[in-house]
Amino acid sequence: MLQVAPLLQTGTEVRAERWQTDADHHGYVDLYGNRCERFTIPAGASRIVYEADVALESPQDRILPRTPETPIMTLPDEQIAFLMPSRFCLPDELGHEAWQRFGHLAPGWERVQAIVDFVHHDLEWVAGASNPWTTAADAHRAGQGVCRDFAHLAITFCRALNIPARYVFGYIPEIDVPLPAEPMDFAAWFEVWLDGAWHTFDARNNRRRVGRVVVGRGRDAVDVALMTSFGPVTLIEFDVRAA
Repeated sequence: MLQVAPLLQTGTEVRAERWQTDADHHGYVDLYGNRCERFTIPAGASRIVYEADVALESPQDRILPRTPETPIMTLPDEQIAFLMPSRFCLPDELGHEAWQRFGHLAPGWERVQAIVDFVHHDLEWVAGASNPWTTAADAHRAGQGVCRDFAHLAITFCRALNIPARYVFGYIPEIDVPLPAEPMDFAAWFEVWLDGAWHTFDARNNRRRVGRVVVGRGRDAVDVALMTSFGPVTLIEFDVRAA
């Protein structure tokens, strides 16, 4: 199963898309509304290519300082799940530290940004620094990780402070930013529920970006895995291009 197709949501128009593969496949929508593609791959080598032309109504990240938090007692029922511990995000383990570091700050946008600033400087981006079992607490102790670890740690601190937070991954083109040292890949960031709406934050980049295309959302990376395989599969080559 692959999750690479853009999420169909308000403000995102998929003008054209196509799959190139000899494998049988079909699409479906998962529990969180993400678009997934399911393949039956024969023995031997297989090649799968996905291409899409996407138009964004508002391509630049929205920055809304002074947006207030929603008090825990008035949170919508459907957002409670994004306060709970999940496979990689452990507010119960890091809750004391979260309150020690950020509990004195005024609730709202600025407190979330303070979490983002801390995580951005607390973790060093190191390719291959984490593995599929690395939790937010593991990355925090190691002081390094990749973009999903930055997102997991920030989500963990937010949830510990009763701020609903969810994991997001997708494409970020290299627009209006210095070229990165690492090759282009899928990117992970997160969203928090403030004042009745979800808002984008990015602990890895910690800067306004242009052209984010959401592929999936969930509690953490478990819910939006790029690839899930059943049986022995060896990934020989992987290439992401977003422009």
